[in-house]
Amino acid sequence: MADQPLLFGRTLAEARRRVGSLHQLARIDHYDETQGVGRGARRIVLTSGGGLTVELHPDRALDIGAVSYRGVPIAWHSPTGFANPGLTVDAGTEWLRTFGGGLLATCGLDSYGPPSTDAGVEYPMHGRIGSTPSVVTRAQVTETELVVEAEVRQTSVFGDNLLLERRISVPLGGASIVVEDRVTNEGSSPAGHMVLYHANLGWPLLDEHAVLEVPSVSVSPRDADAEQGLSHWFDITAPAPGYAEQVFKHDFTGQAMAEVSLDNPTQNVRIAVRFDTATLPAMHQWKMLGDGHYVLGLEPTNVDWSLGRAAARDAGALPILAAGQSVDYRVEFHCGASRLGEPDESGGGA
Repeated sequence: MADQPLLFGRTLAEARRRVGSLHQLARIDHYDETQGVGRGARRIVLTSGGGLTVELHPDRALDIGAVSYRGVPIAWHSPTGFANPGLTVDAGTEWLRTFGGGLLATCGLDSYGPPSTDAGVEYPMHGRIGSTPSVVTRAQVTETELVVEAEVRQTSVFGDNLLLERRISVPLGGASIVVEDRVTNEGSSPAGHMVLYHANLGWPLLDEHAVLEVPSVSVSPRDADAEQGLSHWFDITAPAPGYAEQVFKHDFTGQAMAEVSLDNPTQNVRIAVRFDTATLPAMHQWKMLGDGHYVLGLEPTNVDWSLGRAAARDAGALPILAAGQSVDYRVEFHCGASRLGEPDESGGGA
């Protein structure tokens, strides 16, 4: 029998004796944005009753925005904010103008990486799914969890017809987020399918005291900038002016449920990102430690590729979904106390 969830050290039955409504402790709230670039978009906020607050963006593929654990912000936010998808331009690198960051920005479903043209079709940077509104089919607090489910369809006339069915759950009284996705090709012909889970960690979790652990099979640089930093891919420093982003590709083939983590003893917070390598055999590490853009991306993906859709097809690396075929993905975020001691006064990591 599974352990009963605890709310502030009490069982659910005992907690109910002490409140007029469970909403006092754990809840799902729905909002409509009224200001700025987000105006008109929906936002769903999950409060776990275990120190975790999670914001979801139904109009951006039910992606995850702001997250805090016991008051400590976890996710990086970009200068653009979480824009209404109507402001998105699906061309070239315009994705960067509405990339709000957040704990999870889904990239795909037919392409990610740099823009390219494949068989006469233009594929913008990091694909279109992240700016596609979802249909929320469930938002419920049960006896064991907070759960939100949605469907997101990426399609066009005479083009692909890919359906993303997404389930995001948080244990009642807990401090983890589980993302379960199923992507189905509902078109009548095979479709190229690339997906990358762009998870973005920021300050104060990310700082020079934080320790990164990525137990991959192998690591390789994306380009010349990353090659220069390859021997220090795991080092986290303070923000530096003029920092050039570095991307490292990590192979996790055959490791079942993989776990990577960032642990900050100063904040007494650790986050672990777990993913099923049966369908997500690689992870890309985005290391961007610049002034104003201080972020660490830990990005599980279904194909270890960084040169865009057209180059993936040319190299024979493009995953294909047959008509009617589905594939399942699972990514988990687990927050908890640091496993490290206090950092020394010199500023070095533990």
